[in-house]
Amino acid sequence: MIRAVLIQACRIVPVALLAAGVLVAAPASAETAKKGPSVTAGSAANATKDPAGEIEPASADDQSATKTDAEEDKPADGPSTGLSVLDRMGADLPALPEEKPFTGKIDEAYGAFQRGRYLTAMELALPRAQLGDPAAQTLVAEVLDRGLGVKRNREQAMFWYEQAANGGDPTGMFKYAILLMERSRSKEDRAKADELMKKSADLGNASAQFNYAQVLVADSPGEKGLRAALPYYEKSAEQGIADAQYAVSQIYVSLKGLPEEKTRRAREWLLRAARAGFDTAQLDLGMWLVNGTGGERDYEAGFNWLKRAAGGGNAVAQSKLAQLYIHAIGTRPDPVEAAKWFVLARRAGLNDPSLEDFYLGLSDAQQKAAIDAANKYRSGS
Repeated sequence: MIRAVLIQACRIVPVALLAAGVLVAAPASAETAKKGPSVTAGSAANATKDPAGEIEPASADDQSATKTDAEEDKPADGPSTGLSVLDRMGADLPALPEEKPFTGKIDEAYGAFQRGRYLTAMELALPRAQLGDPAAQTLVAEVLDRGLGVKRNREQAMFWYEQAANGGDPTGMFKYAILLMERSRSKEDRAKADELMKKSADLGNASAQFNYAQVLVADSPGEKGLRAALPYYEKSAEQGIADAQYAVSQIYVSLKGLPEEKTRRAREWLLRAARAGFDTAQLDLGMWLVNGTGGERDYEAGFNWLKRAAGGGNAVAQSKLAQLYIHAIGTRPDPVEAAKWFVLARRAGLNDPSLEDFYLGLSDAQQKAAIDAANKYRSGS
């Protein structure tokens, strides 16, 4: 995934926090009126079971727990409705816009860089950089910034990124803006970073588009900021940035008054982000499918996406998956498997009182089997 350092910066609000904080969970669609258990949407929600057997949000006090090694050693530790092709795992999505065919001159320095021949790339790029080639200046800066084949030198990297930015290279603008955000707290540098980020975004840099959208949301929390940021999120999403695809899906189901052609694509964008390996998107997609948010319910597909997120280590997904095993939603009932995922989530620091009650109600043999399964899963055996 492209997030890493290039997308995360000191002033930038992560998309996961955006979804949990700024955005308001969308009301369930008309399809949620159908019978069936409901899991509350939202990437940061915990869950408890009410007397009717449905899964509902827990209080904030229940969403985390401090654990010790001693606690882990204790036993207490630890039908599908028929959707369209788009809503099923493995289905083809509408294609993103095709890249324009390259008709320019091949850049041998970048070719060497992409093949991992970093010293060759530097030898080819440095003379051009010294003559004022912005693309070559960005390449030299990247090699120095990451210490690829040469000693890492952030000061020299920043110099060359600045030269590239001044020369009009969108990637150089983006990278220089990121370094300014990371290394300076002055209002002047922050303003310059925002200006460069916007210029890079307007010139089509996908990472800059995502980050500038984040800046707009951070500077103007609430609906106004989201509406201003949405076009940049959309452009970044179209270029394949999973964080932007996730943000677009959340905004499409949250903002009122958007055109119908946008709102009906919310689940599509969430599915794109989930397929890219974004675990928060996988978690939310699982809950959307179970709840019928953004489309019809599909318990089996929802279960599979939650299991994928849980398998990747997402503690909230592990807790939700335990609930699905208990209530036989999208899978057969399996108390030991449910207890296993509860143990894994609790070890990660997320405790659900309703799941703990369920766990304590199991037999000693079932509790031991669940702990053994969790230990084997954790060790990869």
